[in-house]
Amino acid sequence: MIDGFILTKHAQLQMEQREISMIWLDKTLQNPDQVLYLADAHGNTHYLKKIAEFGDRTLRIVVNSQVIPQRIVTLFFDRRAK
Repeated sequence: MIDGFILTKHAQLQMEQREISMIWLDKTLQNPDQVLYLADAHGNTHYLKKIAEFGDRTLRIVVNSQVIPQRIVTLFFDRRAK
C-alpha cells in the first residue's frame, strides 16, 4: 500500500468489483490531476486522475484525511468529472 494511506474494506471490495488496479490507485494518489480538499459534507479529500488505459475516464478516490494513516473510503470512475 501507499505510504500514509490504508484501504477500508469497502474500498478493497470496490477495487475488485470495478477492476481498478493498484497501479491506477498509486498513480492517482501520487500524481493527481486535481485534488479537492473538503470536497464533501464529511470533510473528505477527493483525488482525481484521467486513466488513459481506461478510455481516459477519471478515477476519483475519496480519502478521509483527518486520520493517520489516511483512509481510502471509496474509489470509482466518475462519469460526471470533466
